[in-house]
Amino acid sequence: MTAILAICGLKREARLLEKASVHVAVGGGFEVAPDIRGIISIGIAGALAPEMEVGDVVIAERVVTACEAFETDAKWTARLAASFPNATIGAILGRGTIADTAEVKALLHDATGAVAVDMESHLAADAALTHGLPFAALRVISDRADQSLPPAALVAMNPDGSIALGRVLWSVAKGPGQIGALIRTGRESDRAFAQLLRCVETLGPGLRGPDLG
Repeated sequence: MTAILAICGLKREARLLEKASVHVAVGGGFEVAPDIRGIISIGIAGALAPEMEVGDVVIAERVVTACEAFETDAKWTARLAASFPNATIGAILGRGTIADTAEVKALLHDATGAVAVDMESHLAADAALTHGLPFAALRVISDRADQSLPPAALVAMNPDGSIALGRVLWSVAKGPGQIGALIRTGRESDRAFAQLLRCVETLGPGLRGPDLG
């Protein structure tokens, strides 16, 4: 197994990343083993830039938060970009809560200039900085900037990255009017996961990290 640590937010992402023969951690609270040579944040993300479409690939030149900025490793980022010539190269915003509405996404884009947002990239970046390791981030857009997520989607994830089916069904029972939006969200997530799988297969073992030079 290649000594690269891949950080994601969902168990579905983790299953795809197993194909890359890397160490995988879901969510926060992960440990960085002594043999790890690089850390990558990889998975799906929400769009902040209005031009981003579902399935678009974003490669981070930096990861930002409300008060910090983490630069990605230039060589690793260049290898990722060479693998996906049509990818968007820009800033990814890491935050502790979901960007759930179009209004919130617009505000975050205006405030940070980031093109996408997720809940793990800032954690991965901080860990890489702490341990003095190369860091990279690649994300696939799963929802557009002009889309608000239905309530059921906001309660769907358990802390361990699994799906909280009971909470989803309860939310739908309380608000059946969201079913159409929930189906759309599911379909678009499927498109994003299919693209993520293609990315993992294209990058291959080690995800083009330092072990591959």
